[in-house]
Amino acid sequence: MEYREIGQSGIHASAITFGAWAIGGWMWGGADRKEALEAILASYELGVTSIDTAPAYGQGLSEEIVGDALKTLPRDKVQILTKYGLRWDLSKGEFFFNSIDNGGNPIVVNRYSGKESIIEECENSLRRLGTDHIDLYQIHWADPTTPIEETMEAVLQLQQAGKIRAAGVCNYTVDQMKTAETVLPLASNQVPYSMVFRDIEKDVIPYCIEHQKAVIAYSPLQRGLLTGKIKPGHQFNEGDTREGNRFYSDENIRRINGFLDDLRSLAADKNASLAQLVIAWTLRQPGITLALVGARNAEQASQNARASNIQLSHEELQLINDKLGKLELVF
Repeated sequence: MEYREIGQSGIHASAITFGAWAIGGWMWGGADRKEALEAILASYELGVTSIDTAPAYGQGLSEEIVGDALKTLPRDKVQILTKYGLRWDLSKGEFFFNSIDNGGNPIVVNRYSGKESIIEECENSLRRLGTDHIDLYQIHWADPTTPIEETMEAVLQLQQAGKIRAAGVCNYTVDQMKTAETVLPLASNQVPYSMVFRDIEKDVIPYCIEHQKAVIAYSPLQRGLLTGKIKPGHQFNEGDTREGNRFYSDENIRRINGFLDDLRSLAADKNASLAQLVIAWTLRQPGITLALVGARNAEQASQNARASNIQLSHEELQLINDKLGKLELVF
């Protein structure tokens, strides 16, 4: 496993980071808690020392499962990345969307990052995780109702109190990052990035490279689409928000699978799955520091971790990029 520094924070995390969204069950059609715990532990055994979670993932469930894992893992060898700024239990901020919790009850998710709310969220996360500090604390989504400066002042207060080691953001624009940095240094920006969704190459990645910020890529497998296992007509479980997503039209699934078929011989040469090849490609893209990859069970987690062993030459990366350049999706 390769370990990379998160910006200039002094925190070194595994390049493949365990993405704990799916294990919260929320928006992914359910998850088994025992299997989720086994997935984290299996990842660690293969060198995946960093875990990215959030209170919103299952309304605390994901953090609780990560906390279960921390009861057996050496805390000083694990990097915990979590978030704040999405409230389902507080009617403040800006409406984000309607959803349902894991019990099927309706909830309203708001973006809210007021100072007192962040302090409260941090304490709740520490309790669920069963730890006295968070390695990287990230705003989940920007809250337009609260000045960025106020939000970052709260985070700075938490950092000075030793509750968090470093500050990061998620889904921030370059301008938002610049504003945040008038208050405190940012270590990272966590943003969506995959072979078929590369918008951040225009501005966020160049800015982060220039200013030595980490880019943490989430959904590098485009939420399962780049595994080659999803076929046209796929039926998602109830509560799974991938159904109806623009990438999951039958036509786009066909086109992406055609592109992936062209990579099968290269994957076979590497003794790798398509998913492993895609993860390896992601980690070799300019500016990408960590790739978040989710898993529901130990087998999936182990397969993800082994992607770190795949070496891609310049020529092989160019071959993939050439084929990727011919892929056109329909939106």
